[in-house]
Formats: sequence, C-alpha cells, structure tokens
Amino acid sequence: MDDLWPIVTSVLGVFLMMAIGAICRRLRWLTQESDQSLAHLIKNVLLPAYFASRILGGPLFDSSADAWQPPAFGFALTALGFVIAFVFAKRVGPRIGLKSPSQQRAFALCVGICNYGYIPLPLAEHFYPEAVVPLILHNVGVELALWSVGVAIISGGDGSSWHKVLMSPPFLAVIIACCVKQFAAAIAIPDLFSFTFNALGNCAIPLGLLLSGAIMTDFLADPTWMKSYKIPASAILLRQFLMPCLMMSTAFVFSAGTSMNQVILLQAAMPAAVFPIVLVRLYERDTTVSIQVIVSTSLAGVFLIPAWLFVGQLILSV
Repeated sequence: MDDLWPIVTSVLGVFLMMAIGAICRRLRWLTQESDQSLAHLIKNVLLPAYFASRILGGPLFDSSADAWQPPAFGFALTALGFVIAFVFAKRVGPRIGLKSPSQQRAFALCVGICNYGYIPLPLAEHFYPEAVVPLILHNVGVELALWSVGVAIISGGDGSSWHKVLMSPPFLAVIIACCVKQFAAAIAIPDLFSFTFNALGNCAIPLGLLLSGAIMTDFLADPTWMKSYKIPASAILLRQFLMPCLMMSTAFVFSAGTSMNQVILLQAAMPAAVFPIVLVRLYERDTTVSIQVIVSTSLAGVFLIPAWLFVGQLILSV
C-alpha cells in the first residue's frame, strides 16, 4: 500500500485538474467558443515548447536506437490497437449495438488509441523523469499511426493524411530539438531560449488538462452515452484490460529497456484519447458511440490507471 498510495494521489491530481476545467466550463469561465483557439495555442505553441525544453534539457541519446525505438513502438502498438478494435467492431459489434459501419468505425478509432499526452506526461514527470523524452518520441509514432491507420479506418480510405504529422509544429519541434541535441551538443543553448521554452512548456500540460476537463463535461452533459452498457463495457474490456496485457507482454518479451518499459506501462494504463472525436465528427461518423467510449474509459481510468501502474511496476520491475 505504501507504493500504491503515491500513484493514486498523482492520478487523482491529474483528474482534479480536469475537474477544475469542468467547473470552469460550468461557470462559463472556459467557454466552448474558446476551445478551438486554446487547442491551437496548445498544439502550435505550448506543446512544441514543452517538447523542445524537455529534449534539449535531457541527456544525450546513447545510441541511434534510443531515437527510433520509441516511435517504432508507438506506431506498432497503436496500429495494433486500431486493428484489434476494428476486427472486434466488425465481428462482435452487431451483437453489442454497433450495427452500422459508421458506429463500428467510430468505435474502432476511439478504442484503438489511448490518451497519449495530457495524462501520461505529468505522471511521467512525477514517477519516471528519465522516460519523459522517450515518451515524447513514442508519441510521434502514435501520431503517425493515428493519421495513417486511424484515418484509414474512420474514413474508409487509404489513410493518406499521415503527411499532416510531418508538418505539425509538435513533430517539427521534436525533430529540430533532437538534431540540435545530437549534432550541436557542444553549442550552449542561450538562456533566453531556454527560459522561453521552459516557461511556455510548463503551461502546456495544465492548460491541456483544463481544456480536456471542459470538453469532457460537455460529453457528460449528453445523456446518450448512457443509452447502453454493452458498448462502454466492451470499450473498457478492450482498451483497459486486453490492450494493457498485450502492451506489457510486448515490453516483457522484447526487453526494450527500463525507460521504454516505463513508457509502455504509462501508455498501457491509459483510457481512450479525447481527440479522436474530432475525426469522428469530421468524417460524419457516429458521435454517440465515440462519447460512450471516451466517457466510460475516462471514468474507469480513475480506478484503473493507478491499478495498472501498480501491477505493471511489479511485472516489468520499473
């Protein structure tokens, strides 16, 4: 219990920040009209600054594998999640209420990808500081899987939108920071830039959690997510029981190293991501199903995140 309690309090702290965002929404201090501008600010300014500050302030990569291994794992595990969720939706979906292709594709997209940013990053900062940079690199692979395999599933096309990741500010920040770190390590980063990156980067996660909490309360206000227990139960079963087992088994079998095991553990414990509902709406798929998945796994995550982190520490010895 001495090992479990710090995990519980840290996870609850993350969800408390989201709850504060929900309260701000209720009080109209954080309005829906501001969501898009804040999301753009976080994605295009704050997150790139956060990534740059953590990579430039972190240790040098010991080998090239340290740079390519995390995104490779991120892509492979996320793509696997999409495939498993899509096959489940097609084969078992009609028996649990996923009768139309629109519902099945929405379910597969939302269940297939975990919350890979705002929740695991602050937990990594607290428990596994040495895993923060590998987690950032891992998330590059997750983004590539989302915009290729994920978009192919939700659109029914070939997923050719993957190139959007290559031009996004967070991705460019990671690439530039990694290059500067490796090839210009002898050059001291001016204090002006270090201060700016740190100051802006420190705002990214808190503001992202507040915005996530505000958006989540919009989902909770929609009673359609409680229409059926079968879809939420299936989402929790796949996202928060099957996928953690597969992900931690992968880490155990491949012995990817302590930092990479920590990254995989953090990702395995996560609920479904919130962002996919944007793609669900963009491609005019069933938003009710996406709300059911996101809300149910997020609520279950209050209990399951600390449970998996505790169990995973024992299994992976991290």
